[in-house]
Amino acid sequence: MTTGKASGAAIQHGSLKVASLSTGPLQENAVLVWDAPSGEGFLFDPGDEAGKILAWVHGHGVKVRGILLTHAHFDHIGAVQPLREALGVPVYLHERDLPLYQAGQASAERWNLPFVQPADPDHFISQDQVFTAGKLRLTARELPGHAPGHVVFVGEGLAVVGDTLFRGGIGRTDLPGGDHPQLMRGIETELLNLPDDTAIYPGHGERSTVGEEKRSNPFLR
Repeated sequence: MTTGKASGAAIQHGSLKVASLSTGPLQENAVLVWDAPSGEGFLFDPGDEAGKILAWVHGHGVKVRGILLTHAHFDHIGAVQPLREALGVPVYLHERDLPLYQAGQASAERWNLPFVQPADPDHFISQDQVFTAGKLRLTARELPGHAPGHVVFVGEGLAVVGDTLFRGGIGRTDLPGGDHPQLMRGIETELLNLPDDTAIYPGHGERSTVGEEKRSNPFLR
C-alpha cells in the first residue's frame, strides 16, 4: 500500500471525469469514472461506508450504470449490497474471484471488522470486455496475481488498477491465491504498455501515472 488519502474531488481527463474516495479502516479507494457531457459512468470497488459513498456519487451528479469490481477482497466489496440496492444497478466481477467474494464475511471477521455480505454478482467479467456509459469506454484486462480474478479497467488516458500497482509499490502476493511472478507479468503486459501519461487510480493511496511508476517504482526495476 501507499500513503495518502483519496479526497473525493473530480479530476478531468478529456471528456471524462474521475474521482477517488478513501473509506473504511483500511482506507480503500472507491473510484467513480464518468462521461462529463452525459453524466453517465461506473462505480468501482465500493469497500465501506455506503452512505458516504452514496452522498459522494450524488454530489458529483453521476448516473451510475453499474458497479465494477477489480477483485473481491473484503475491503473492496463491503458497501456493494447497500449501494447496488440504492442505485438499482448490476454488479460485475471476474468469475475466478467468486470464492473470495463469497468468503467476504469470514475474511472481515478475522480482522474483527463489521461487514455486509453482498449477494452474488449479477454478471461475470471477461478479458477485453468493453463497458460503455455515454461516450465513456472502458476495457477490462485480466491481471491476476494479487487475487485470482483481478482485472483492471483501461480507458482513454486512465486506468483503474485496484491492488495491482500503487504509487511506489505493487500488490501483495502473500494472500491466498497470490502469485508474484504472475502479478509482475501482468503489470508488464497490461499496464506498462500504456502511454506514460496514463493516470492510474489504485485501490489504496494516491493516483500516479504509468511513466512515473516506470521511472521510480522500486518493484519495477
